[in-house]
Amino acid sequence: MVNMFDEPINIDVHWNHGVSRRASVKEPPIQVHQLGANIYILRQSKTLSHEAPFLYLMFGADRAVLWDTGATADPALFPLRTTIDDLVERWLQDHPHDSYELIVAHTHAHGDHVAADGQFADRPHTTVVGHEVEAVKAFFQIADWPDGSGALDLGGGRVLHVLPIPGHHPASVAVYDPWSGILLTGDTLYPGRLYVRDYPGFVQSLARLRDFVQDHPISAVLGCHIEMTTTPGRDYPLGATYQPHEAPLALFPEHIDRVWQASQQAATPGIHRFGEFFIVNGQSARVVAALMVRGILWRIGYQLKG
Repeated sequence: MVNMFDEPINIDVHWNHGVSRRASVKEPPIQVHQLGANIYILRQSKTLSHEAPFLYLMFGADRAVLWDTGATADPALFPLRTTIDDLVERWLQDHPHDSYELIVAHTHAHGDHVAADGQFADRPHTTVVGHEVEAVKAFFQIADWPDGSGALDLGGGRVLHVLPIPGHHPASVAVYDPWSGILLTGDTLYPGRLYVRDYPGFVQSLARLRDFVQDHPISAVLGCHIEMTTTPGRDYPLGATYQPHEAPLALFPEHIDRVWQASQQAATPGIHRFGEFFIVNGQSARVVAALMVRGILWRIGYQLKG
């Protein structure tokens, strides 16, 4: 992808999306894609977790940051620490640096984003940032939560903007990288079901994101999951472990406006369907039951068809 930024990115990637039940070939536990010269995207395999979260590794002159650690703690199943160590070692071969630091931070604190934190607990020159609002505020020096913003200086002039965006989770943040123009939005915005716990907070966070992208050039908006198919308005059921026709991961600034506009129509609890995403407002028994029944029916069909 050619763009105006210091670090052009390549979002042209075919993501591993699980395998059919009868397939003889297995997926690796982690797929790694080099998004830019100093940015990697990692996707956890759907064969390990139906969540299949995306993780982001960014390098600066003095330190790197890993955003999220995935849905599986066991390094024998999900060798995240080994994968990150290999990527850091490879990067340092071209950019020698003594005592290079790693920050492990999070887009938010749900289990499918923090499960492998423990793999980094004893890693030298590593800081694992806490999950909750006070820890996030303190580390990124965000004085006015959620209306303020913070920063993470990776060195060499690469300073990330960290923006509170509660709604999905109280400690949710968005991350903007001026070098590449990418905006990470965690589980607040991605091609899938946008689960909202705090609806007024969600709408306010979208409004702040709308204002932010008007003043900052954006190359891509990247979330942490794919749950939509390539057919507008059709998603994969909850718990799906095989998604052969996924929508693209990358969204763009106009999608922030679309979700904000949609949020004006989705204030009542329930599942609100839009072309490129759903808004799931609340977790009532009826909403949860509807999601679970679809998931059960999908798993029955998966077992029968393979």
